[in-house]
Amino acid sequence: MIKNIGPGPLVAAAFIGPGTVTICTLSGVQFGFALLWALVLSIIATIVLQEMAARLGLVTQKGLSEIIRSEIKIPVFKFLSIALVLSAIVIGNAAYEAGNISGGVLGLETIVGNHHINIGSFSLNILSLVIGSIAFVLLYLGNYKIIEKALVFLVILMSFAFLTTAIFTKPNILELLKGAFIPKLPDGSTLLIIALIGTTVVPYNLFLHASLVKEKWQDVSDLGHARKDTFIAILLGGLVSMSIVVSATAIQSTEVNNAADLALGLEPLFGSFSKYFLAIGLFAAGITSAITAPLAAAYVASGCLGWDSNLKSVKFRSVWAFILILGVILSSSGIKPIEIIKFAQVANGLLLPVIAGFLLWVMNRKTLLGNYKNTIANNTFGGFILLISILLAITALNKVFNLNIF
Repeated sequence: MIKNIGPGPLVAAAFIGPGTVTICTLSGVQFGFALLWALVLSIIATIVLQEMAARLGLVTQKGLSEIIRSEIKIPVFKFLSIALVLSAIVIGNAAYEAGNISGGVLGLETIVGNHHINIGSFSLNILSLVIGSIAFVLLYLGNYKIIEKALVFLVILMSFAFLTTAIFTKPNILELLKGAFIPKLPDGSTLLIIALIGTTVVPYNLFLHASLVKEKWQDVSDLGHARKDTFIAILLGGLVSMSIVVSATAIQSTEVNNAADLALGLEPLFGSFSKYFLAIGLFAAGITSAITAPLAAAYVASGCLGWDSNLKSVKFRSVWAFILILGVILSSSGIKPIEIIKFAQVANGLLLPVIAGFLLWVMNRKTLLGNYKNTIANNTFGGFILLISILLAITALNKVFNLNIF
């Protein structure tokens, strides 16, 4: 079983970043268990889409961006598709990387305090540099197995930290189950519901998963292992997200706005141990996403531009190095890249239905997948998820441009 652990934990590590921690915290503080059903829905959606991506990568031995480049025949559509994917994933991930590193720093600062080096008028956060260096070394080694083992360890650490903190709160199990399986729409919860789904069903994970599956397995006979790996890892990741919501419900203050406040808010209730568990979880969430976001961007750029996707190739390394260095600079300098993040939000909001739609189309191509193409059940679930992703896209546009669509 351990031998057949594949890219699943990397996918889970990618969607549980500091942004997920913050969104789940806000959900728990503001609405208690009432929005847990949105996480259950998003976990199911993620399993369905990631299984398709894994199946595509294993059967074709190609990444999703390579398939986009080869299967779209009309030049205008091909150019527009590649441009959208590159801008959303590469530029978007550069913006999110700053948040990933900052989240890891937040966890470390809870334990070791705040440390800066002043270089003229520029103040460099040493902890940002530490996290960036760890991510750089793991990626530069260019060994998939080493990256996989490091991230599996960090995911287990993160899961233990957040699940333990949730258990400390002694939640009401009946209320928890009602929140998880009986949908409710409390006043003012619409955007938070969309955010809970959007922070779990991550577009770049579809590219990452399809590319990493072929690094782990080369034979279609391993599809069972790939599916089991996907199901277990995403289910575990979903439980971690739910445990953050559960932890946040124990806080009686309405002043909790982010993950740092979650750690401080739990300290009076459960003592310093909860603070340290949360710090470890937040550090692991930050550093795992800080590794997977640049890695995904490099796979996407390589596939779209026809480069070698070997982890040790110069072009491949140049992409993830650019994302990582930019993330360290932005996170340590205190600069808030509002415009870049705004662009990334719009681009990813538009990208999810485009990629979900393309994935459904390509998964029904018998010439590409043969007997491994989608079943009716796959298409039914996939079509429902596509509708949700369109709603996400409209909401992203509505939020950024105040279009008052609904």
